[in-house]
Amino acid sequence: MSGVRQATALVRQASADDRPWTADAYTDALLTGRGPLFLRRTDGWLLPLDVERWCARADAVDLEVLARCEGAVLDVGCGPGRLVAELAVRGRHALGIDVSEAAVAHTVRLGGQALHRSVFEPVPGEGRWGTVLLADGNVGIGGDPLALLDRLGQLLAPGGLLIAETAPVDVDERIHVQVTDGRGAAGAPFPWARLGTSALLRQAHRAGWRAVDQWTSGGRSFAVLRSRRTNRTAEPANNAAVTSSQRAG
Repeated sequence: MSGVRQATALVRQASADDRPWTADAYTDALLTGRGPLFLRRTDGWLLPLDVERWCARADAVDLEVLARCEGAVLDVGCGPGRLVAELAVRGRHALGIDVSEAAVAHTVRLGGQALHRSVFEPVPGEGRWGTVLLADGNVGIGGDPLALLDRLGQLLAPGGLLIAETAPVDVDERIHVQVTDGRGAAGAPFPWARLGTSALLRQAHRAGWRAVDQWTSGGRSFAVLRSRRTNRTAEPANNAAVTSSQRAG
């Protein structure tokens, strides 16, 4: 079974209560716009999550990222939707997807379009997106970078662009984590990955992507990859337009 099929099977087996990012601590953080919030590894190590920045308007570093986007934009793991909302203000066609209903609702309230959905489930406009965004460490989704890169290649148009935010340190690890507020509330464990730029570029080379660029700004690190996929019949990306009533996947 391929990595993507394995990840898809895991998503389908999980109940709503077992999905990542459904802990009350995460929902509460999005409602208040502040933390503390962490990813807790099984050995107790905590990775701080920048909830305040996620819930604020797109900052200067975000705008650098958005300026590099091409065509219709799919924000995978859009969170509370600052990037999707900023693209909408600029008249760009963009869709966010996220497994957190609270995050999707927040995105819609900001004026962005979003769906409650895993990237490993069917996504509107498959094979037609000009750019896929993986911001805020979302290269870790699913805990299997090769499976994620394979899936994103299916979503992008031939030659499409992937802009990924990487860890600002040289790291390449596969872990299980929980979303927690550090004070007792925690969600179910789920697989995650942490990759610095070098690690992502190694995985991308194995998966057949072409490295285009990399940069750091405001203490954050990014890599840009281009799909080598050849043309095929695909659903038009402009079929991805949704309303708040469609956000449950």
